[in-house]
Amino acid sequence: MTNYFRSNVNAMASYVPGEQPPRGTPIIKLNSNENPYPPSPAALEVLRNIDGEWLRRYPEPFGGEFRQAASKVLGIPSDWIIVGNGSDEVLSIVIRACTEQGRKVVYPMPTYVLYRTLTEMQAADVLEIPYQENYSLPIEEIIAADGAVTFIASPNSPSGHVVPGEDLRKLASTLSGVLVIDEAYVDFATENALDLVREYENVILIRTLSKGYSLAGLRLGFGIANPQLLSGLFKVKDSYNIDAIACAVATAAITDQEYKNACVAKIKASKNQLATDLKQLGFIVWDSQANFLLVQPPQGNAEYLYQKLKEQQILIRYFKQPGLEDKLRISIGTDEQNQTLVQALTSLLKTGE
Repeated sequence: MTNYFRSNVNAMASYVPGEQPPRGTPIIKLNSNENPYPPSPAALEVLRNIDGEWLRRYPEPFGGEFRQAASKVLGIPSDWIIVGNGSDEVLSIVIRACTEQGRKVVYPMPTYVLYRTLTEMQAADVLEIPYQENYSLPIEEIIAADGAVTFIASPNSPSGHVVPGEDLRKLASTLSGVLVIDEAYVDFATENALDLVREYENVILIRTLSKGYSLAGLRLGFGIANPQLLSGLFKVKDSYNIDAIACAVATAAITDQEYKNACVAKIKASKNQLATDLKQLGFIVWDSQANFLLVQPPQGNAEYLYQKLKEQQILIRYFKQPGLEDKLRISIGTDEQNQTLVQALTSLLKTGE
């Protein structure tokens, strides 16, 4: 077979997302950290009233309508925002703009494995530094590595922990490259790093509407950074990367903070209840400031439970990688979905079948 690909593409492994069953399938889906509640009614109303003229013409190339709305919500100038086709595209833009062969990308592990995929696509060097057992940041090792790009997810997936602000500030003030703080789950957390963007021009925050706003299917995320940093990122952005429908719907969603906050409050309450129920079954449950839990089964048989739950049409996430072989990541569903999961686990732990 003819080899059409660059050597680094041949050598790399593909990113494997969570399983996506066909729509309408009676499956409890707790594997991709999606919001179990529908999007804002205001966002759905915009979708129902899409004007055909929006589809005939090219969209505004920088997502200006959304940038203005996000600016008002976050209290930052609109020209400090870059909009992407999901936050994954913004991550890709940073990698394309700031790395190449011989330049290093650094991040602690375990974390979002797409960082590795994007880096390998660019043929840049990867340095993965293990988290300590309590998920405290290996900050001195990260500083010593001084990557062209350093990724820190906070809250982190799959652990759910938030990196302390003083650690992020130390990185921002010390690293010579770009510090990417991935805040995909920030809507569920008690703190954020927005102040660091105002202070340090090498910091970019990455956010998404997939989690808190129930718009994973829409694909819209954004970055927040000093215009000096964004100027280089805009050079490698696709011309019309944000479609008109996504921009309009996302604008309505981010404007409706009351609805988003109400959904987040329900998810936090459900998470606390699920954590209590799992602890009563003997699971070790890590504290989480995201919309999921990292748990360790009492018998350490994580892969077995993942497979048995899948047979019962309950999907959770299992990562077969160092440090996670005996753990599961469970997205927070509705209370009814969570209780179905607990009942299934109770039965599996009792019978061992």
